[in-house]
Amino acid sequence: MRIVSTNFIPDRSRPGLTTTAIGAVDLQGAGGNWATVGRRSRGGRRVHRQREKRKGKSVGLRIGTLNVGTMTGKGRELADTMERRKVDILCVQETRWKGSKARSIGAGFKLFYYGVDSKRNGVGVVLKEEFVRNVLEVKRVSDRVMSLKLEIEEVMLNVVSGYAPQVGCELEEKERFWSELDEVMESIPTGERVVIGADFNGHVDEGNRGDEEVMGKFGVKERNLEGQMVVDFAKRMDTAVVNTYFQKREEHRVTYKSGGRRTQVDYILCRRGNLKEISDCKVVVGESVARQHRMVVCRMTLLVCKTKRSKIKTEKKTKWWKLKKEECCEEFRQKLRQALGGQVVLPDDWETTAEVIRETGRKVLGVSSGRRKEDKETWWWNEEVQDSIQRKRLAKKKWDMDRTEENRQEYKELQRRVKREVSKAKQKAYDELYTRLDTREGEKDLYRLARQRDRDGKDVQQVRVIKDRDGSVLTSEESVQRRWKEYFEELMDEENEREKRVEGVNSVEQKVDKIRKDEVRKALKRMKSGKAVGPDDIPVEVWKCLGEAAVEFLTSLFNRVLESEKMPEEWRRNLEKAYDRVPREELWYCMRKSGVAEKYVRVVQDMYERSRTVVSCAVGQTEEFKVEVGLHQGSALSPFLFAIVMDQLSEEVRQESPWTMMFADDIVICSESREQVEENLERWRFALERRGMKVSRSKTEYMCVNEREGSGTVRLQGEEVKKVQEFKYLGSTVQSNGECGKKVKKRVQAGWNGWRKVSGVLCDRKISARIKGKVYRTVVRPAMLYSLETRSDKVGQD
Repeated sequence: MRIVSTNFIPDRSRPGLTTTAIGAVDLQGAGGNWATVGRRSRGGRRVHRQREKRKGKSVGLRIGTLNVGTMTGKGRELADTMERRKVDILCVQETRWKGSKARSIGAGFKLFYYGVDSKRNGVGVVLKEEFVRNVLEVKRVSDRVMSLKLEIEEVMLNVVSGYAPQVGCELEEKERFWSELDEVMESIPTGERVVIGADFNGHVDEGNRGDEEVMGKFGVKERNLEGQMVVDFAKRMDTAVVNTYFQKREEHRVTYKSGGRRTQVDYILCRRGNLKEISDCKVVVGESVARQHRMVVCRMTLLVCKTKRSKIKTEKKTKWWKLKKEECCEEFRQKLRQALGGQVVLPDDWETTAEVIRETGRKVLGVSSGRRKEDKETWWWNEEVQDSIQRKRLAKKKWDMDRTEENRQEYKELQRRVKREVSKAKQKAYDELYTRLDTREGEKDLYRLARQRDRDGKDVQQVRVIKDRDGSVLTSEESVQRRWKEYFEELMDEENEREKRVEGVNSVEQKVDKIRKDEVRKALKRMKSGKAVGPDDIPVEVWKCLGEAAVEFLTSLFNRVLESEKMPEEWRRNLEKAYDRVPREELWYCMRKSGVAEKYVRVVQDMYERSRTVVSCAVGQTEEFKVEVGLHQGSALSPFLFAIVMDQLSEEVRQESPWTMMFADDIVICSESREQVEENLERWRFALERRGMKVSRSKTEYMCVNEREGSGTVRLQGEEVKKVQEFKYLGSTVQSNGECGKKVKKRVQAGWNGWRKVSGVLCDRKISARIKGKVYRTVVRPAMLYSLETRSDKVGQD
């Protein structure tokens, strides 16, 4: 037997948007002598400001790099350091975290990292909160190289974090690192800014004889082989070693201190043509977040166009969820009755009723602030922890200035004390959370933490740019909104090619019964609470709260719509839509062919008449535009209408189950031979596409059960259909060998992952158990508690 799974989707073949399946300088120029870049001349600041005023707006950035040694237990301290030192972007090396994701580290800072082994290497980039939403792309090349692309006031900035192999590593490993870094640089367009922050583990030399085009005179130590690799890379990629251009005391040039060694191995590089945008670069001293390395920070000024970018306001929402409380519901009813002049009956027209309900909801229940919720990932960051870290930082600074054994021991002791304070603070916070778990609020906090961690783990929060028809990147808000509107306006007003029907169909003229109160009452009871509101901003909780008054009003309203065959204008505005290639003329024909009363057909036609929509994107909402094709999403009627269309269009080719199985737009065709399955597939394609529907070639797959050798392939219009060993249908996995083991394993793993996601925000717990007279102890996470209850024999023996 051969099975073909055909997914039926709209035609969204245009580039730029994904398809959703229903069934991707001269160095001696104006800057002068670069050896004196860091010096300030009298009156220079005023001249600089005047030049900026003439040229346009400027954006100041502080970009740094630091080898942290390990990120374990240092996330919040690193965020605190960046906040105090006003660092916006920080490249970090030797994170020693395994994984490929993003994570909030507190105080609004977010770390994008990549690591293969939890005991070595690892790179990352930390961004300040205001730049997180500017991320356009994250490239994780290896555990030694990664890059981020940001859009800042229409300027593209690429930040690259690198960690070169140490001196004793194999030459092959070193060559692989430089090859990866070369590939990253070559993939960045020449017109975009690039800043590289890396631990290159090499000395570039003090002095720049012969290499003046890529470095200054203020390096440290003599050049070694690894340092020569850095200089060669700078020449290849036309970049400059920023550290070496600024004359600083040696204390502010040395990036690595261990024992008696004082060297410079951490560097910041930028394109030579953009070196004039760097006004300062030095090593930050007096910090203790890393034991041996020091943070290097440069000050960069981006000259951007004078474009006024409006801040994206978070939507303020009425707190309709408060209606779950009976006291709030009762107050809402009383205030609504007062607003209606003491009447219990709602006004007849929809516009008046809807506005009174919305206004009463805002006054009684309140409106959300629209601000971001408190960062719960580091709620244990209390005053005791901050005080301990401050004392450790002062002890580190004291030891750097006077490296006596007494100062060293003091610093070591404070290091251990900080670890204890952090552990105690975390334990206390998690104990409080465990205590609250028995309450409803505590359970909400737990799931809020899980959702926050899942949200923070995503690289790109908002897509703020888009490409135009020619592939050029649009960055301004107006152009982005215009492009979104242009694309969807074409998509929603353009039908697929189809044959025009010449035959008519008789309409069914029959009397339609009025809608009864008990029908409305049952419909309200079946509707789920907690769903997102539509454009009218009135949730189902309001109608449930108002009880019989709502039933009376809605019944009267629906019957007026049915009688007049006209719906309220506010209902014509839809924010989303589905089945966007269903021809409206085919819909009316199929409804009549299915015996739907003509009055219902006219009501549905009015519902789609003059319907309008907007596109909600990261830079705001577009202007409204018409929707001439397709069915509405969010309407309970749309799936039923689509089923009518599919039922009529497939009437001549559809077979009985199990030879044909169809659920909405998911179709499965079964046949006994390859030739027969190709024939049936072609019949389905012709029946659907002749009426304006489109069969997706990329989503159509076939699978063979008990396959014989040399059985050939399946083709659709000459194009080979993809062969699979399993496919999903209605949530179930069908395998070619007839087994169901993969589905069982996936269900088990899904449950485990769900528990793990929630428990990831909780601390470990020690559990003791007496089994057959013996005491067993183990440290488990809450996700293991369920297994512990049912599989007590798995508890490890102490």
